[in-house]
Amino acid sequence: MRDRARRLVRAAAVCGAGAARVLRTAIGVPDYERYAAHMRARHPGMRLLTRDEFVRERLEARYSRPGARCC
Repeated sequence: MRDRARRLVRAAAVCGAGAARVLRTAIGVPDYERYAAHMRARHPGMRLLTRDEFVRERLEARYSRPGARCC
């Protein structure tokens, strides 16, 4: 029974983390940890942006497209 409870808690945590990631993406919050993990795994020779550089770049990309906003 304990093993089953642990598996359920672990599954709930994984689902919760996935839901949180989707929500952050939907509202436009940059995910530096995900970016850093991707860059280390897929592009090990490239320079990793600092957290501040990453956030600045993401916000600039989000708000620099004229047709991308509703207002």
